[in-house]
Amino acid sequence: MVKAVVLGAAGGIGQPLSLLLKNSPLIDELSLYDVVNSPGVAADLSHINTPATVTGYLPKDDGLAKALEGADVVVIPAGLPRKPGMTRDDLFQKNAGIVRDLIVGIAKTCPKAFILIISNPVNSTVPIAAEVLKAHGVFDATKLFGVTTLDVVRASTFTASVVGEKDPRKIAVPVVGGHSGETIVPLFSQASPKVEIPEDKYADLVKRIQFGGDEVVKAKDGAGSATLSMAFAGFRYLTIVHAVRGEKGIVEPTFVYLPGVAGGEEVQKAVGGVEFFAVPVELGPNGAAKATNPFGGVTEKEKELLAIAQKGLQTNINAGVEFVKQSGPKL
Repeated sequence: MVKAVVLGAAGGIGQPLSLLLKNSPLIDELSLYDVVNSPGVAADLSHINTPATVTGYLPKDDGLAKALEGADVVVIPAGLPRKPGMTRDDLFQKNAGIVRDLIVGIAKTCPKAFILIISNPVNSTVPIAAEVLKAHGVFDATKLFGVTTLDVVRASTFTASVVGEKDPRKIAVPVVGGHSGETIVPLFSQASPKVEIPEDKYADLVKRIQFGGDEVVKAKDGAGSATLSMAFAGFRYLTIVHAVRGEKGIVEPTFVYLPGVAGGEEVQKAVGGVEFFAVPVELGPNGAAKATNPFGGVTEKEKELLAIAQKGLQTNINAGVEFVKQSGPKL
């Protein structure tokens, strides 16, 4: 039996993500929580003729604890969306407090659950989660993940359009670093199968992968950000449920606390000592089994991108840690 919880289930990402989870044969119980509308979303989804049971909770009557009780996997897309002109960093003050308070609920109710954070800015919200879990004495780096899968999905889609591949699913481009602007680093040198990016298209392709979210924000003209593609990417990352069920050897790129994951120290040395970094991670029944070092054979251009990413990431990480110090972990 696997119980999945979506915190922020009534939002633009939460609703389509919950729909995908309801349709998944891997989920037995789906628990939805939000500050509004989650019982309605649950009622709607419960009419779909798939086995997973669905319940919805609001903050009243200790709803967060009830939603989290017995959770195996908790996904957090909660927070405010980006609007035109906003960067992920602009969202920080709003979403930082939301994530902090939800993580407190997890620390108290289901500290051994796999925690998947979608809420932006991921580069800061994951460190916030780590600091709160540490304060409660339940931090396990092997079970805390920042979901950066959308960057991988975009890299596949955009690269396919450049090289003339009609089916983007046939191209896999590792994307490392963080989940915001120049902290996102596509490693075309590690693509499978091998791809040749024309020199005159390289810079534009990198920029499009790094700032693809801006395309959506602009196209929605103030009505939202990337929600459907993010829900798809979040659901794709939920192949982690295979690991929860006992399957081994699953590898997915994800943003993790390197010092707490096997193989992480090697990666940390390669990225200038940054503690949180997205790399391919092997997942197992107990969480992150091993972080993979993908930097052998990277090109000079990719080294330059990595150097820029490291600097930006460290600033984002520091902001998350400092937020918890200043605001308190809400014990």
